[in-house]
Amino acid sequence: MASSFLCLSLLFISLSTADGFMEYRVFRCVFNSTDLKDIEFITSYYYNKIEYARFISSVGKYVGFTKFGVYNADIWNKDPAILAKWRAEKERYCQPTIGIDYSNILSKSAAPTVRLHSTTPPSSHHPAMLVCSVYDFYPKYIKVSWLRDGQEVTSDVTSTEEMEDGDWYYQTHSHLEYTPRSGEKISCKVEHASLDKPLITDWDSSMPESERNKLAIGASGLILGLILSLAGFIYYRRKARGRILVPTN
Repeated sequence: MASSFLCLSLLFISLSTADGFMEYRVFRCVFNSTDLKDIEFITSYYYNKIEYARFISSVGKYVGFTKFGVYNADIWNKDPAILAKWRAEKERYCQPTIGIDYSNILSKSAAPTVRLHSTTPPSSHHPAMLVCSVYDFYPKYIKVSWLRDGQEVTSDVTSTEEMEDGDWYYQTHSHLEYTPRSGEKISCKVEHASLDKPLITDWDSSMPESERNKLAIGASGLILGLILSLAGFIYYRRKARGRILVPTN
């Protein structure tokens, strides 16, 4: 059985009084697959936020956590009808509901998009920092790593947790502090359930991003200047053709 589990919960409030006392019950289906053996049904009883008793399908009976809970668990465990009812919930309720979730939600995935850019580290013994930003992926679990000439980099790497975008998608960012070396190849490697193979994005180290931006702006200005100069030259030629030259002698 896998170590990670998902959980479905249903809240049922059975009693709420005017002076603020509250008793409620929570039903949970804990699972990591649609197989019945990988599903556990739990119903918990709370009074004023304190859980006093719980039925666990893997145990097959009630467990008490307080004096009141132990007293009630002992009574409920002596009733075969109550135990049979809750033992059947794993197959009656959890398995069909989990199957619906897998077919409509959990089996779906969205491939990530990757943006690789450079920045200047605020304080570091390295002169440069690369940022690998990964956007719009689902499900949440993803692995982002760095490669130098095809070998994984394990030092000077920091990453954020997967962050929710609020629309079912996630984003994460990984930072690599490094000292540029001539001829080396730096890449960001992304592994995700939506991908048939790792997505590798190479960094163009021929020129820092800031310099490429300056070059693009400079080239745009040069082209604009040439256009204006050409327009001025054409205007001057047309005006010159319209002039009448008068001899001075």
